[in-house]
Amino acid sequence: MLRVVRTADQHIVADPTGKQAGRGAYLCRARECWETALSARGRLENALKLEMPIHPEDLARLREFAATLPPREAVRAVPHNETV
Repeated sequence: MLRVVRTADQHIVADPTGKQAGRGAYLCRARECWETALSARGRLENALKLEMPIHPEDLARLREFAATLPPREAVRAVPHNETV
């Protein structure tokens, strides 16, 4: 699982370390999970308790991050006790 965080200044960022301060939500490591969450209006905003839509610049950065993730098939091929 990878974390997405709402920072104190209301920006939304990917948190691959899982240690950044702020309200967080978790998504699976597959690119498709991120694409679904980022395209579903209100889903991530609701999880992060945002009162307005994600800022377009933050959304663009999250989509860039998602593009670097492996596809679902590659994630399934990794045993549960190993990391990607």
